[in-house]
Amino acid sequence: MKIPLQNKTILFQGDSVTDCGRDRNDPASLGDGYPARVADVCRALCPDSGTAFVNRGVAGDRVRDVLARYETDILRVKPDVLSVLIGINDVWRRYDSGDPTSPHAFERDYRALLTRVKRDMPGASIVLMEPFALYALPDRRAWREDLDPKIQVVRALAEEFADVLIPLDGLLARYVAEGLPTAAVAADGVHPTDAGHGIIAREWLRNVAEF
Repeated sequence: MKIPLQNKTILFQGDSVTDCGRDRNDPASLGDGYPARVADVCRALCPDSGTAFVNRGVAGDRVRDVLARYETDILRVKPDVLSVLIGINDVWRRYDSGDPTSPHAFERDYRALLTRVKRDMPGASIVLMEPFALYALPDRRAWREDLDPKIQVVRALAEEFADVLIPLDGLLARYVAEGLPTAAVAADGVHPTDAGHGIIAREWLRNVAEF
């Protein structure tokens, strides 16, 4: 399903992949990643569309943190389109801090977030993006045990709540399989390069935007 973007407020939510260096003291800052690139393309193609773009991603966040920020960083914005890319820190903290998030807890908090959105903003469109990890570093393969169940949770929640699911994990893996070096997409397997952000923006526009 494509979403008409004219005269809409589009809110990007997530972790460092979405945050990407935005100035948190400047509500208009989009950072240097895929949200800014989506906005640039939309503004170039439809300069008079009246569309507003907002980035509230926070580096290090897990799904529980996005839920905790719901009142200030989602409800206060009242987006017409909410795009969420979250989940890799729910995996990562198990391996670097011994602080895992179970699939049950991940699903519970993500469901609570989406339920609030549907309750408070029933007309809002929801875009969910899969968390992803490429095999740029040796330990990333071991993450599959934890990441894959969370991707399945996102897919199931998308069927229930979302207007669009962007299967980023598989899409990025396909770019690599077709010959793009893994390090050219995400040097550590998680944080996209400039090219990686360009790919995510391209897939977002391809799957979501109707001009």
